[in-house]
Amino acid sequence: MKQYLDFLRHILENGTPKSDRTSTGTISTFGYQMRFDLSAGFPLVTTKKVHVKSVIHELLWFIKGDTNIRYLTQNGVRIWNEWPFQKYKQSDAYQGETMKAFIERINTDPGFAEKWGDLGPVYGKQWRAFEGNGKVVDQLKDVIDMMKKTPHSRRLVINSWNAPLLDEMALPPCHMMVQFYINDGKLSSQLYQRSADAFLGVPFNIASYALLTMMIARHLDLEVGDFVHTMGDAHIYNNHIEQVKKQLAREPYPLPTMRINPDKKDIFAMTYDDFTLENYLHHPHIKGKVSV
Repeated sequence: MKQYLDFLRHILENGTPKSDRTSTGTISTFGYQMRFDLSAGFPLVTTKKVHVKSVIHELLWFIKGDTNIRYLTQNGVRIWNEWPFQKYKQSDAYQGETMKAFIERINTDPGFAEKWGDLGPVYGKQWRAFEGNGKVVDQLKDVIDMMKKTPHSRRLVINSWNAPLLDEMALPPCHMMVQFYINDGKLSSQLYQRSADAFLGVPFNIASYALLTMMIARHLDLEVGDFVHTMGDAHIYNNHIEQVKKQLAREPYPLPTMRINPDKKDIFAMTYDDFTLENYLHHPHIKGKVSV
């Protein structure tokens, strides 16, 4: 993952101080691109441990069109918990519960989860039921169908940025648009990410869209090509600078391999148990606080 380490160095060496919505403060640069050959290994950061279980479950959650954290929390995935908990804490219903108690109730009380666990029309909703001009569009299904019928189309796009609905989302999409490209029997993809949290978010984003590309390639009997990651505001939060420097002092390991169950082709039928990560050598986990 030399590409990722070079990305971190670029921000440290070229970034400038910039305030942000969370009031944490960042070192920020604008415009950066990384490219990963998916045939060379699964692009998972090795200079710290990445929680692959969360990557897979979150992606399956997107593909299902789900927007409620209950599926994630019941599978031990915590990456979206902060936003609904903050909303709950600001409500009259809040009785001083801890995050742990809040999540336990999300897991065990369907009515509570329905009211307080939903994030609004975030990624899954936009991928599977994008609303506009009086229509509802299943972008993921439509793009896959288009790949079958017109594989050389330049319109193989899934867009999560639904401007009229942004105010209803817990967080407007950071990884907001992905375009697919088929040539010479290979499927490639390019992600545009408007806001890129270099330390916490980007390793997840790389792995997630690389895996999505692999899943669609399997669905269509294609080989994998490149994953291209293009970022707008690429930043390191001020409270992550020491963690980033720690990563940069570590020597990366060879990339692991992600296996998809050979008996599963249908992307919409894949489950967590259909994925196996092999030979993932990594340095120890590095903690970092998420800025909400």
